[in-house]
Parts: sequence; structure tokens; C-alpha cells
Amino acid sequence: MREITVGLGSRSYPILIQKGQLAMIGADLAVRNFAKRYIVVADDQVAALFGAHLQDSLASAGLDSELISFPRGESHKHLGTIADLASRLARLGVDRKDALIALGGGVTGDITGFLAASYMRGIPFIQVPTSLLAQVDSSVGGKTGVDIPEGKNLVGAFYQPRCVYIDSLVLKSLPAKELLNGLAEIIKYGVVWDADFFRYMEENREAVMALDLSVLEEVIARCCAIKAEVVAADERESDLRRILNYGHTIGHAVEAASGYRLDHGMGVAVGMVAANELAVGKGLLARESAERIRELIVGYGLPAEIPSDYDRRGIKEYLKTDKKSVGGRPFFVLPVEIGRVVVTDQVEEELLDRVIGVV
Repeated sequence: MREITVGLGSRSYPILIQKGQLAMIGADLAVRNFAKRYIVVADDQVAALFGAHLQDSLASAGLDSELISFPRGESHKHLGTIADLASRLARLGVDRKDALIALGGGVTGDITGFLAASYMRGIPFIQVPTSLLAQVDSSVGGKTGVDIPEGKNLVGAFYQPRCVYIDSLVLKSLPAKELLNGLAEIIKYGVVWDADFFRYMEENREAVMALDLSVLEEVIARCCAIKAEVVAADERESDLRRILNYGHTIGHAVEAASGYRLDHGMGVAVGMVAANELAVGKGLLARESAERIRELIVGYGLPAEIPSDYDRRGIKEYLKTDKKSVGGRPFFVLPVEIGRVVVTDQVEEELLDRVIGVV
């Protein structure tokens, strides 16, 4: 088992990575004694795939549990879902001695974390990410929240889990596009923090795409270690943590333009390529490095262009309401070289229009 600690003083917590760990969670939770009862929260698809397996693990350790689910998809990541789930918790008699378990991908983690932060003004929760994207990124760091019509993740809270359990074996059960979603976030870590890791992703593409679990566990562990280090230094995204938004500013706008039909990882991939073009246009990044990043993104089967039928002016307008904007000016994370980025709101409108294709 690999163990990585997110160092936040009294709120520090472990990330535990091991193949087949889903069956071992109950025994570990029994020792940690976070709660008297666990409420597993999952979307309807993940509940059918893994819900009973996790509940069996809890039951075998003598732990009581309930499973509640909600419809799958980003379109259900809203306040109405939070209200519905909170009502179900109340009907189950859930109190502050109980805990939630987020079983699923990034949407489930965001919803469950925000629900845990809000219900009775805060109850414990545990992350059990089942998508690659959630395992390498969204399950770590305590960002929780939901979307409103005006923007993605505009309502939420920083609320850390008590523990993160990552079972690489569950990736074998997921559709291929779920692997792609996670790969965009993985490439991000190489660009913003670790040039050697970027090179590792170049050299191990075939093994990653073949779901070689030994390689995937190395990838997951490295991403979690980077994020743990960044979060420990800047939990509430006041400075350093902002670098993890590389590809997300334009990426979120592209997701919104799709009506959230475009998966998050695909939006991030497109957003990274766009951010590179902004960096080249500002003279920050060499064209050779931009092409190397683009080649890795495309090499992993990810998109590099904003779909031609998306409303470019709508994308630009959305940037003003992005939660990372101040006074209507969006901030961008721009590479200087592979392994190092800067955060700036100094992007000329003409350059931005050219990169996103505003006519």
C-alpha cells in the first residue's frame, strides 16, 4: 500500500492507494472510528457497480451503512440535488456522529463534500474515488461545490475529507472515456510542477493506455503527492494552489458552452492547449514547448481544439463569471516552460479573441 499525507495540522489526512482496496475499506474504517454509521452517496451508475461491494466491506467489519443515490451527470450537480439528499439524510436520522462516503467520480465527490460541509453545519466524510480524474485530482484537497446557471462550482466550500481510499482496480470497470478525462488532469501536473513526470507520461503512454496497474498506481501516487504538497502550502487557493487551474479557465467556459455535455477532462485538455497559445502569444512559452504539450495531449486521445459549433462569444462572456475572475477579469495559468507556470490576468483582449476564435 502507498500512503501519502495531506499535511494540514490537526486536519491532516491520509491518501491510501492499493489495488483491491475497496474490499478493505471497512476494516480500516473500523480502526479509525470516524463514525457510528456510514451513508454511502453515489450516482445511480456507480451505485449499481460498486455500492453493494463497499457495503459488504463495511458490514464485514461490523459497521452499519445506508446507500443513497442520485442521477448521474454534471447536469445534476446543483442545489436541488443537495436539498434532496439532505432531506433523505434527515429522514434516515443522520446526525453528527455519522459520516458520508463519496463513492464515485468528481461530481459525486463535489456533491458529497458540499453536503457534508452543509448538513448540520458539518459532518465527517470520506472519499472513495472510482474515476481516474477523481483519483488523481478532485478527491484530494477539499474543494466541494455545485453549479448554478451562472457558472460552474460557484456555490461550495473548502471542506477536507477524513481519508481518501484509492483502488486502482476499479479503473478496469470503467468506460474508456473515463480514462481520458483523468489523463487531462494528469498531464496538467507535469506541466505546472514536474517536468520529469511529464517525461514519464511521454515514455509510458502505451502502458497507461493499456491500464497497466503498476504504472497507473505510480501515476496516481505522483499526482496525489504533488496535489498534497500544493494543498498543504495553500489550502484555500489564495496563491500557489491557483496553478492547479491550468487549462480550467477556458476549459470551464468550453464546458459551459457545450451545456455541460462535454466531459470535464475534455474541456481541460482544450483549455490547456488554449492557455499554451496565450503563453506563446505573450512571449512566455517557446513554440517548441507548446507543441510538445499539444503532442502529448493528442497522443493520449484528448481533444486540442474548441469544437467548431461552440459559441465563441458565449465562451468569452462566461470567462467574466468564472470564479477565478476578479472584477470581470479572468485569471489564466500560463506555462513558462514544462514544469513551471505563472498566474496572470494580463492577457490582451485581441490575443484572447484570436485564441478562442472570436470573429
